[in-house]
Amino acid sequence: MRRLFWILFAILTAALFVVIATNGGAIEGLSRIDVSSQALQIALIAIGAAFVLAFVRQRFSRAIEGALTWVVIVALLAIGYTYRFELRDVAERVIAELMPGSAAGRGRVVEIARGGNGNFSLMAQLNGAHINMVLDTGASSVVLTHDAAKAAGLPLEVLAYTVTVDTANGRTRAAPVTLDSVSIGGIVERAVPALIAQRGQLRSNLLGMTFLNRLERWEVRGDKLVLRGYP
Repeated sequence: MRRLFWILFAILTAALFVVIATNGGAIEGLSRIDVSSQALQIALIAIGAAFVLAFVRQRFSRAIEGALTWVVIVALLAIGYTYRFELRDVAERVIAELMPGSAAGRGRVVEIARGGNGNFSLMAQLNGAHINMVLDTGASSVVLTHDAAKAAGLPLEVLAYTVTVDTANGRTRAAPVTLDSVSIGGIVERAVPALIAQRGQLRSNLLGMTFLNRLERWEVRGDKLVLRGYP
């Protein structure tokens, strides 16, 4: 009986190695997992401990069932940890579809789904503050409302409204500023010129060309806005 136990344990352990090592690549090099990693060692110890405990305390058939359950659980955890970045990308894409405006993508490439009103609304970080913005390719600059500028920590008390701009409410004046950082997903641009509209003169924050011109490329593919920053 004990001999059979060790044979089964060896088979299950080897199977775990093969499944993980061959998922997307050859066994040689184990490109996805380093078998000497602490995480994998802990996983193998957990499998062995669960198998021994189940074998000692339960009948043989139930021991096999319990051990196989633990093998599956630990294998899923190991694979999930290994492919955590890919799974995060999948989750971001699902969220982006369900919640238009959420940025999905990896690194310097970001995708944003079109909103129900036909616009591309998105969440950006301006000087670290989360600000809702609307893509406006007709705006020569990033343009912020008074409230957004306050949230971004800009010095409203010393602004000089010297730039004439045209808005949906007519012609008005705006104050030129420089944003320390503008971040959308993994794209981060520094020292971005922007304008601050006078209080009550602008309903939405506009993502204009002073940000878009910093990108390597941006385009609309169907209902997706794709932004690509420089490496």
